[in-house]
Amino acid sequence: MSTGGPTISSVEPPPRRPKVIKTNQQQVLLYVVLTLLLSLATVWAGRTLVHNSETLTFAVGAPNSDEALFAAKLAALLKNNASRFRIKIVNNPDNAKALAQFDRKQADLAVLRTDAKVPLRARTLAILEHDLVLLLGPGNKKIKSLAELKKKKVAVLAENESSLAFVRSILDIPDGPDAAKIQMAPQGATLDKLFAPANGFGAVIAIVHTSKAVRDKAYEQVAKRGGFTLNAIDETKTLARKFPGISDETLTAGTLSTSPEIPDDDLETIGLEWLLVAQSRMSATTAGELARTVYENKSALGLDSGFASRIEPASVEKDAYVMAHQGAADYINDDTKSFMDKYSDLMYLGAAALSVIGSIFAAIYAKITRIAPEKASELSTAILDIGERIEHAHSLDQLECLQDELEGILRGAVIGLRDGTISTDGLDTFKLGYEFVRDEIGMRRDYLKRRAGEIDKSAHDAGPPPHDDSNVVVVKTAQSA
Repeated sequence: MSTGGPTISSVEPPPRRPKVIKTNQQQVLLYVVLTLLLSLATVWAGRTLVHNSETLTFAVGAPNSDEALFAAKLAALLKNNASRFRIKIVNNPDNAKALAQFDRKQADLAVLRTDAKVPLRARTLAILEHDLVLLLGPGNKKIKSLAELKKKKVAVLAENESSLAFVRSILDIPDGPDAAKIQMAPQGATLDKLFAPANGFGAVIAIVHTSKAVRDKAYEQVAKRGGFTLNAIDETKTLARKFPGISDETLTAGTLSTSPEIPDDDLETIGLEWLLVAQSRMSATTAGELARTVYENKSALGLDSGFASRIEPASVEKDAYVMAHQGAADYINDDTKSFMDKYSDLMYLGAAALSVIGSIFAAIYAKITRIAPEKASELSTAILDIGERIEHAHSLDQLECLQDELEGILRGAVIGLRDGTISTDGLDTFKLGYEFVRDEIGMRRDYLKRRAGEIDKSAHDAGPPPHDDSNVVVVKTAQSA
């Protein structure tokens, strides 16, 4: 039965919930991944610092030269010992070209003999070999001084052409007709052939590796036939002052031959040194490790010919012809630092850097994982939205839903202010909006109550509805007699 009053819609708008602030799980996952990557990068960097391989370029002469063969042995030794160093060998036509490459800073390592032009940045790691200068006369002829050689035809018995220039320089023979008397001995020539009358050589200057000289039995065989006389060089100190690369050498009795004994007593002569050199810019740690490797593996680095079979530490004297590298000098002087001494400063800086990085990532973590505080003023939008729906509430039940929604927002705001998920920014705006909508709901409630009362009163004053007889059917009852 219809009351005839206003119709209230039965369709109610869905209640709106307060905004829920959630942690971004994807950002958290991203942070975890970044943290793992940072940890892996830190471990990798530390491993790289200690164990990463370092490739060193070694400039040498021809592939069959002594320095090239030594470089190959050193490279193999480092590889077999799982060293962090790797040697890249670069061949040149001769050792002079190799030193030129080193001088251009295109190589880290080289081997030089002290009569060569020393690159400015060369520093010694080790003395690989000594060369002896042997002054030999035919038969029993003695040569009293180097000055006598200027009148003789002299053969230079050596492995490379640079020795010819060296002999001419120590004899002080300028370029010209006299220089032609100092000739390079043919390859494979023996003392017998050189001293043969047909060749006419009045002397032979042999420049040989010390390690090879003590092994060479040819001297003994020629000596037994009375083929040569070994002469002392008395001008050693003078020559050493004039040519700083020259060293004083002493041949002990029986060095070249034991039977007959040659020399028969200790004999003074001059010599040259073969040096393993590195660039001065090479770090002391690298140079020290290389020097240690060379010194501790002498037997493995010597060639079959004898070259580098008696490796010696570099000279650490300040007046050395080629100064020792600081790393090699530290090792020789036992001044090498322990791991903590070397890396304590680096570890301190690393710890400080990691602390800064950790703080940055902690800040990022706090930024992307914590619940970002929402301004209280932003909740005013939800409150005003409720206010706009008040006029569409046509029943007390609908109004109560709006009231509950408003109170829910208030409770959420109070909890958020307590937990820090909502800031006090715009709190006055929120309070004003809340009070305004609350009052509107109260006014709407009063209106609906008054409206409901008026409807009830109108229905009471109208009384019961008139009786409608239009559908009444009169039924007569027939009585029987």
